[in-house]
Amino acid sequence: MRIDEFTEKVLPLSERLIRFAGSFLKEREDARDVVQDVLMTLWEKRGELERIDLPGAFAMRMVRNRCLDRIKRGRLVPLSREAEARMASWSSAEEDHSEVRDTDVLVRRLMAGLPEQQRTVIHLRDVEQLEYEEMAIITGMNVNALRVCLSRARKQVREELLKIWEHEERRGKNMAREVL
Repeated sequence: MRIDEFTEKVLPLSERLIRFAGSFLKEREDARDVVQDVLMTLWEKRGELERIDLPGAFAMRMVRNRCLDRIKRGRLVPLSREAEARMASWSSAEEDHSEVRDTDVLVRRLMAGLPEQQRTVIHLRDVEQLEYEEMAIITGMNVNALRVCLSRARKQVREELLKIWEHEERRGKNMAREVL
């Protein structure tokens, strides 16, 4: 692969790869380090990239594996709910407290609490908007297993979100009664 092809096909994936690494790792700088390491490896092996049908999916899989390796080695800890809320603020310089933004942060926090496999699958499909075939390459799962895993992840996030909203609604009603 020539430098112009690498620049056109691989480098534009950087932000997507950083977001994906951020779904595993606690600090944004650690996510950037993993992505930089992956990009260097891809550059060194650019001659072999021509044989790969979906270089983006291949790069995502490399990022996933590197993140999991770092977590297993104990150098980093899995993402906490608080870290997920911090990470959500990276995507936008504006800090807007609208209901939509609050819901987005809440959903991301709930996603961060999912088991690793479900968290990966829901991130790939709903955040990165990848096709199931690309997800299969990244995760090593078959398409049917991906669909089941995604369905379960979405169901769990939806149920937790509804519980939180119901709790807030009850709390609001109780506060209104106390005021009146």
